[in-house]
Amino acid sequence: MSQLLQSMHTAVELAADPVIPGFTPSLPGTLQNPTGKILGWTAGVGLSLAVLGGLVGWACVAVGHNSERAQLASRGKSAIVWSLIAGIGIGVTSGLVWGFYSMTQGA
Repeated sequence: MSQLLQSMHTAVELAADPVIPGFTPSLPGTLQNPTGKILGWTAGVGLSLAVLGGLVGWACVAVGHNSERAQLASRGKSAIVWSLIAGIGIGVTSGLVWGFYSMTQGA
């Protein structure tokens, strides 16, 4: 493990060498607004579908318990769990993408 850390440290030192010219990546001004809209729409639609999946899962649980169909209730419970996982994943991923996007804008 220490060999890996030493190699990473050496790579960072080489990258900070003044021989390499400075470069700040950024999107052109014409792409900034459309990119933000695409990220927003993607996250919004994904989270809406995750909520819809959770609601359908709860409906399956209710119908399964009231009609004594254990398999339907079980599938509804797993749908609820997976919709929660999907919602968290979408939220984290969109936050990470937006964070990286913001870092390139501020640089």
